Amino acid sequence: MPPQQRSSRDGEPAGPAAAADGAVAAQIQLIPAPADGAIDAADEAVDLLLDSGRSPGDVLVLTTGEQHPWAAHEVSFGEASYWAQHDAGDDVFYAAIGDAERALGRPVVIVAVNGGADEAIARALPTAMARAGALLIVCGDPQRINGLLGASA
Repeated sequence: MPPQQRSSRDGEPAGPAAAADGAVAAQIQLIPAPADGAIDAADEAVDLLLDSGRSPGDVLVLTTGEQHPWAAHEVSFGEASYWAQHDAGDDVFYAAIGDAERALGRPVVIVAVNGGADEAIARALPTAMARAGALLIVCGDPQRINGLLGASA
């Protein structure tokens, strides 16, 4: 299913908006998916981005519940090695939403809402938005996500 853009009040697609400090905020896209399919939806979004010419180092994927299988595998080799891959910035990087503060910004941030407490996700979404230079893609239940985005605004 293709990404859906959140709409502005007048029904037009929401584009980049000027933040209070004059900076342009990232565009938000929503990909509807059940919690147990959010990681798969995020992986499909990564594939589409890479197929469209986006550089792998442009993409950060965050999960709100269980770690992405790639992150779980890489962390098994040690935190230092895992974060060295992040710092190299030459490949898609996968992290838990709780690590969003530590992760450097990238042009595209994808959040897979695959579990986790609503309060923690609502607090983390603004951090994910701040890390996204051009595009924030959120994969999960649209009703839950819209409620959480409203709570975090």
